[in-house]
Amino acid sequence: MTFGVSRQLLALAAVAVVAVGVMLARRSDAPAAAPAARSNAQRANPRAAAQPAAVADVKLELLKTAASELEPSTRNPFQFKPKAPPPAPRPPADAGRGAQPVVIAPPPVPQGPPPPPPITLKYIGVLETAQGRVAAFRDTGGDIVYGKEGDIIDGRYRLLKIGVESADLAYVDGRGRQTIRLSGQ
Repeated sequence: MTFGVSRQLLALAAVAVVAVGVMLARRSDAPAAAPAARSNAQRANPRAAAQPAAVADVKLELLKTAASELEPSTRNPFQFKPKAPPPAPRPPADAGRGAQPVVIAPPPVPQGPPPPPPITLKYIGVLETAQGRVAAFRDTGGDIVYGKEGDIIDGRYRLLKIGVESADLAYVDGRGRQTIRLSGQ
């Protein structure tokens, strides 16, 4: 077993020595400056290679252009609505002398009693019995309560109408009518 491992190590060392030798040979053979690539015309006509090609003077100042006076773009390619109109100009400070200041009134406050809180029952199903439809609800505590149309449920709500996918309830005093959809939970 150790003979096979030593053979592998010997082979690996030989490959490493060859790789280092190739790297050193390439390094010593590389010229100081690489010759320029010959153009197609020079390859086709060897006499043209002896004569240097005439190069026109490069005028770098023509490449420099004056900075344009463009405004920064406000276009947004990810927004698909028209551009908002600019804000209204403010009146100058001198024009306001002698005029009454504009008083902005706060928005009106709704009058009357606050609406009743939402009904917290979940409608979980309906049973067809000989006496009529019976709706099943789950309250916040997880208890199941039943009732027919017109019954008072949980001491707070009156069951107004039982449907297949919803039930209409209101508070006992008649406020806060709410349709509760079948939740299936």
